[in-house]
Amino acid sequence: MTKNIVLTGVGGQGTVLASKLIAAAAMAKGLEVKSAETIGMAQRGGSVFSHLRIGDSIDCPMIAYGEADIILGFEPGETVRMLPYLKKDGFVVVSDRAVTPVTASLTGGNYDSKAMLDYLSNKVDNLKIIDTGKALDDLGSAKVLNVLLLGAAIRSGELGITEDEMRETIRSKVPPKFLELNMKAFDYTA
Repeated sequence: MTKNIVLTGVGGQGTVLASKLIAAAAMAKGLEVKSAETIGMAQRGGSVFSHLRIGDSIDCPMIAYGEADIILGFEPGETVRMLPYLKKDGFVVVSDRAVTPVTASLTGGNYDSKAMLDYLSNKVDNLKIIDTGKALDDLGSAKVLNVLLLGAAIRSGELGITEDEMRETIRSKVPPKFLELNMKAFDYTA
């Protein structure tokens, strides 16, 4: 059985690292993994997304519209943009914290996360909104947003990876000086 996962956010949020952690955990289980990412805009705070496919006999890393089992949204507006990829009964885990795009800040445009979260609430039956502001304050660092959301996605049961499998992957991939904070973020429940 194939799992189709879309991760989306803006540069600097750790979207690509979260994708690599999921891929590493799946490969440690002996599963085939294919991925495709946009990373060029990451340095500019622009749109970043990863398509991640886990399973047998995967020919293409790209996920077709209406085929994603789960969207892991690091930013509400980017999550709305990727919503066409979600299958009818798919699951969305999303941060409630908006990151104003450069275009909106330069033009003085309005960028309202509440409107985007309301839209997601109306369109997605299986939705988990994470109060990332509170969580990151509790954890003491905004640099673990990716692992915080990854923990929520793992606990949804939609990734096909257990908490213990992901903990082992985090232990093997995260530098020791950041390990304790990342483990706290992974285990944080809102």
